[in-house]
Amino acid sequence: MDKKPDPTHAEHAADADASSIRKVASGGAPHDADEVDERAVALRLARTADPGLKLATWRGLKFIFYVLVVCMCSGDSGFDGTIMSSVNSMVQFQRFFNLGTDGKGASKTGIVFGIYTVGQVCAFFPAVVLPDRIGRRWTMFLANILLCGGAFLAGFAQNMSMFLAGRFLVGMGCTCAAQGAKSYLSEVTSPWNRGRWMGLQNSFYYVGQLLASGLAIPLGRIASNWSWRIPLILQCMLGFINVLFVLLLPESPRWVYAQGRRDEAVKILAELHSRDNDVNSPLVQLEIAEFEESISLTGADKRPFDFRPLFTTSAQRYRFGMCVIVACWGQLSGNGLITYFLPILLKQAGIESPDRQRVLNFVNSVTSFIGALTGTSLVDFVGRRFLMLFAEISCMSGMFIVAGLLSNSGPQTSTRANAGISFIFLFMVFYSFGWTPLQSLYPAESLAYEVRAKGLALQSWCTNIFSLINTFGLPSALAALKWKTYLIFGIWDIVGIIVIYLFVVETKQLSLEELDDVFNSPNPKQTSFALAAEAKRREAEHIARQKAGGNA
Repeated sequence: MDKKPDPTHAEHAADADASSIRKVASGGAPHDADEVDERAVALRLARTADPGLKLATWRGLKFIFYVLVVCMCSGDSGFDGTIMSSVNSMVQFQRFFNLGTDGKGASKTGIVFGIYTVGQVCAFFPAVVLPDRIGRRWTMFLANILLCGGAFLAGFAQNMSMFLAGRFLVGMGCTCAAQGAKSYLSEVTSPWNRGRWMGLQNSFYYVGQLLASGLAIPLGRIASNWSWRIPLILQCMLGFINVLFVLLLPESPRWVYAQGRRDEAVKILAELHSRDNDVNSPLVQLEIAEFEESISLTGADKRPFDFRPLFTTSAQRYRFGMCVIVACWGQLSGNGLITYFLPILLKQAGIESPDRQRVLNFVNSVTSFIGALTGTSLVDFVGRRFLMLFAEISCMSGMFIVAGLLSNSGPQTSTRANAGISFIFLFMVFYSFGWTPLQSLYPAESLAYEVRAKGLALQSWCTNIFSLINTFGLPSALAALKWKTYLIFGIWDIVGIIVIYLFVVETKQLSLEELDDVFNSPNPKQTSFALAAEAKRREAEHIARQKAGGNA
């Protein structure tokens, strides 16, 4: 039921000089520093009038439910990466598909993993069209139905062709669902908690990983082929949960507005962002004014395969450059070594038992999830740049240390091998701490609304191109170079540190519309520092008001 205007909002807005809010809300796009500052001040005043949705309410609990439903799309991907690593270590699976452990077998393993990536690459086309054409929710719904079909096909496979077809559909479904989820969550969350919610969404990768690795331990002890069939069938579990509930969620207010349904968008904003569900809240009115300023009803989102808007201006090229940085070093920091080929790495370190390998895989999932949740809790406080730099420096250090521990020089002892495994696990903790919260968050908030769906699809395509290096190149590299493979990734991480330091902008606690000001400025990195500092002051004032209210 729609709420009538809350008189307390009008009183607060008057105290906070609400005329400043209306001035910015009715103006055009900012063209100079004063107007950029005015937008930041307007947002601070609007939040003074309406502190936003409280989670300890019925609407707040519903919002948490919405987020968890969307998070299933990230759990899909985590389940796949780990279940295939675990299944690949099962003798029953290797015998059924005649996969050996020699160099030829390693190449076959690359195909088994790589067909999933091929499905992800082919998902580029529906991921460009569906989110803008049918909405974010329906994209998740249809993609997860495709995923469920692929999981059943792979789980009941009678030959390699049937298995590869199922894996292809799972890859396509996972990727399409993830694109809809990223767009959706970035557009329904507020600037001051977007990082935490989207970080949680990508951290759910490890929930899927935990389920997969936990199931693989007892199932791997079954003597029959059901040891690998059951976990592959259960891959549809998280996607099925999303299918059941996703259409109960409100649609993205930005997508709704772009379809010409302004009043409906206002109601959704009030439900998701306003403390009192008040459509006349200054916060809601400021947000809808920003929509009117930045979203065109005939914009680039209505032309699905027109990619020119991603590259026509220096601002748009800079935006997409941020996406490429995440795609490249999010995949090629050394994490691919562990994600897909942990059993091979463990074998190289002297751990031969498949059962023990699966147990260690489960431990890796637990520790990585802890790292991801820690990073998620801090992303809105320490900022995106800090997490990215910290992750890349940690990855570089980890690669060099593991290379030294697993190298052929010096005495080869069990203590040294165990130390190498420990640092592999620590590597994934630090990688998860920094990169996992950012992989969904940073590209989605870097792109403007009208090109967000196609930009995320193109960024995902770039991610999968880089992932092909992992899936097709790493098996042969590990077989031929062994520990020297770690050195290659360590050197590449040094390049990543330099690129991130020079170019990455800070986006924490900025509205998606404020980020237009960042990228349209002559020096995006410096502008982002200034606006992030204002956002930090805004948040500090909000926390102080909450404490003062609690002590009153």
